[in-house]
Amino acid sequence: MTRLRLTALALAASLSVSVAAEPAIAQSAMERVPDRQPGEGEGPYERLVIRGAMMIDGSGAPPEGPVDIVVEGNRIEALARGGASQDVIASASRVIDAGGMYVMPGFIDTHGHNGDPRKAANPSYGYKLWLAHGVTSVRGVSFYFGAGAPDLDDASRSAANTIVAPRLFPYAVFGDKWGRPAPTTPQAAREWVRWTKAAGYDGIKFFNNEGPAVLEAALDEAEKQGLGTVAHLGQRGVAEVTARKAIELGMDGVTHFYGHMESLLADGALPKYPAGYNYLDEQSRFSEVARLADQIVEPGSEEWDDYVDFLVESEVTLSPTFNIYSASRDVMRARTLEWHERYTIPTLMDFYAPSLTNHGSYYHDWSTEDEVAWRAFYQPWMQLTNEFKNKGGRVTVGSDPGYIYQTWGFAYVGEMEMLQEAGFTPLEVIQAATINGARELYEPKGTEPPMGRIAPGKLADLVIVPANPLANLKVLYGTGHLRLNRETNQLERVGGVRWTIKDGVVYDAPALLEDVAAMVKAQRAAQQ
Repeated sequence: MTRLRLTALALAASLSVSVAAEPAIAQSAMERVPDRQPGEGEGPYERLVIRGAMMIDGSGAPPEGPVDIVVEGNRIEALARGGASQDVIASASRVIDAGGMYVMPGFIDTHGHNGDPRKAANPSYGYKLWLAHGVTSVRGVSFYFGAGAPDLDDASRSAANTIVAPRLFPYAVFGDKWGRPAPTTPQAAREWVRWTKAAGYDGIKFFNNEGPAVLEAALDEAEKQGLGTVAHLGQRGVAEVTARKAIELGMDGVTHFYGHMESLLADGALPKYPAGYNYLDEQSRFSEVARLADQIVEPGSEEWDDYVDFLVESEVTLSPTFNIYSASRDVMRARTLEWHERYTIPTLMDFYAPSLTNHGSYYHDWSTEDEVAWRAFYQPWMQLTNEFKNKGGRVTVGSDPGYIYQTWGFAYVGEMEMLQEAGFTPLEVIQAATINGARELYEPKGTEPPMGRIAPGKLADLVIVPANPLANLKVLYGTGHLRLNRETNQLERVGGVRWTIKDGVVYDAPALLEDVAAMVKAQRAAQQ
């Protein structure tokens, strides 16, 4: 079999190339999310009091405490700094003692997927891992692919709390879902956008396959319809539509790094590829993209600063997803992360392995030179993101899980850590994970978000952690943080989310992790 034939096999599995062929097959084997069972979360309560917590409210304000948080039904009723009255405590249906713990708004993942039986046939696997890590809202870009997929059904069932899942905000990939050919004219693009709105989707994900005229029409119609828009500006379309061009046409958000470096080329109108480059060979595609760092203007130059200012003034939102490419700079580390054994389901580990057909499993013969190139690539990418934030731009936290050794939930905390690596303070990271994400979701709707901040009247979406995440974001991992107790000279694990509260329903995070571990164990046993 020729190399060209082998690389062509990857086309069907690449979500950035196709939104119809492979995903349509995948949905037929996905299981329906099971109904929420007794004991899977408790509440909402007539009155719930969370006592004695240190509060990080998500707005960017510093922590304060002790604070009692009074919840009635699915809404925060009051914040009692110094403690609620005895009458309020006595009237509570449940009291959570959060003394010595930290409470934050529920986290928002702005880049989610969940729909491929080759990875995990039961969507509850991903949903429970998200909740176990404090993620109470997820934007799916898309959760599933193809006509008749259960994105909207999952979202409505989650809103009713009849399944164990975060709040779900389903976006449709442009041209997908309606069971007809993808639009190729501006008129057809507008028709598809109107159909998407009527169907109930919250927004649109673009892969840069449309061409400028069609994209412009779709973006204009999306704004009229109150739909959010976000783009993965794939390399096949970036010659015509860079990030700068997409934003000029009206794009709300840019995810990953695609389109930025092409907007900053120092010499020439197009990126320079080696003569043997083949986009359909993912080893070639993902190794060579890191070499773009050598082709851009000097960070801090006038051209660089002009681009950062343009991004800020355009009010675009960036969700960089640093974590999803982190294996590129150290694939051995990614393959042996400590949670894989207990929490990464075997079919997902199989999907992660180098493959000619599984999208993102591109490290076929990954070299030290490739890893060094990616480490260098992260430097301008992170600098761009941090400077954008410093000048007032909005950055959100998206994890793009289910690819490249990035397992649900754990990947989200990994992205938080990488934002700190980029120059964000831990408080800025939490702001990005909470109110920034909420505003990105609700701005297109023209309304103030009902969550993302701890305040009276907001939805009771909260995460409670028994350690200080501002001191160490690692305490948010489901596996906690391993450290040496210097008094006993013994290793101990600290942290891990204790409770995740979504819509007033209290979930025991360790119990959710046990459910996931049981799924992993059962599948491993079935394979023997």
